[in-house]
Amino acid sequence: MSNFLVKLSKQALPCACISIFLSSIANAHHSFFGRFDTSASIQVEGKVTEILWRNPHVRMILEVNTPEGEMALWDIESGSPTLMQRAGIKPNSIRVGDSVHLNGYPPLTDRKEMFATNALLENGQELVLQTGAKAVFSKDFLGDFSYRFRTEGDRSHPEWGIFRVWTFTGADGFLFPESINRDYDLSNYPMKPVAIEALARHDPSLDNPTNNCQPKGMPLIMEQPLPMAISKGDGVILIRMEEYDLTRIIHMDDKAKTTTVKPSLLGFSIGHFEGKTLYVTTTNISYPYFNQSGIPLSKEATLHERFTAIDDGSKMNYELTVIDPINFTKPVELKKTWIHVPSETILPFDCLVSPE
Repeated sequence: MSNFLVKLSKQALPCACISIFLSSIANAHHSFFGRFDTSASIQVEGKVTEILWRNPHVRMILEVNTPEGEMALWDIESGSPTLMQRAGIKPNSIRVGDSVHLNGYPPLTDRKEMFATNALLENGQELVLQTGAKAVFSKDFLGDFSYRFRTEGDRSHPEWGIFRVWTFTGADGFLFPESINRDYDLSNYPMKPVAIEALARHDPSLDNPTNNCQPKGMPLIMEQPLPMAISKGDGVILIRMEEYDLTRIIHMDDKAKTTTVKPSLLGFSIGHFEGKTLYVTTTNISYPYFNQSGIPLSKEATLHERFTAIDDGSKMNYELTVIDPINFTKPVELKKTWIHVPSETILPFDCLVSPE
């Protein structure tokens, strides 16, 4: 067990609850909607005793003095350090020993934890830590996430087609709307009874598909809110995704066979061009989830994708059709637009894995 978890175990918790609490901390990554109340806010002030500046979310332990004169340890989660870096916040802007005043979302349970959206540092400067948050402590603040909502891409190289770095834009929403909208009605998906039953058994605070840095598979990885680079290889097209440092391989030989291919996280993909559009068919997927909310995906699923760069190369339209005869009554259609920003590069994801 890491020092991070050991320190949390020293809180005044009933013995029977300690193992449950630690298990939740170790597997809390990306379980945002199952843990925090985004409709409310709280503030906590204390000293940072440990911090992990790693994807997918910054984690820290905050030593807080209670009104009763006792000390309590709070588990603090915050935004992605990769996104913060792009917003102008330097890595390790908060360090062990710093006294900070935090604002953020309270827990949905009675645990001493919060999701921090703002941090006021000792020097009076505020860090806005999360997309959509606004400064609450000071006019002197860092953290401009407006770049995530750009609507215009670069038009200077239309000849590149789809082969370039593509940048996510929140202005077009997410591929899976429920990934950002906790109130999205999942019954909009044409689920069969078996999928409805699986969804009912799913606990978002414990069963999140990406718990403890488990990478997303197809089709869920295509929702990633980070850049991806599409390039040509020897008889293949490569799609390198920043999130989880994954690379998809699209086989461009129509003689490629799937009969001897073992199922895998990203499946087996075969592609071809029709005009400027790349068509991709993916089968042999072992990933058991359709989305992060817990709707299942069967090994019988087939995915059809279309990647189309608009004429000036500034944007790429992405369309996805999911056919799963086990879980859906009809094909599911999803779409997303990406933009091209020349200065954007693929950064290391460097995900934090907590010990079991």
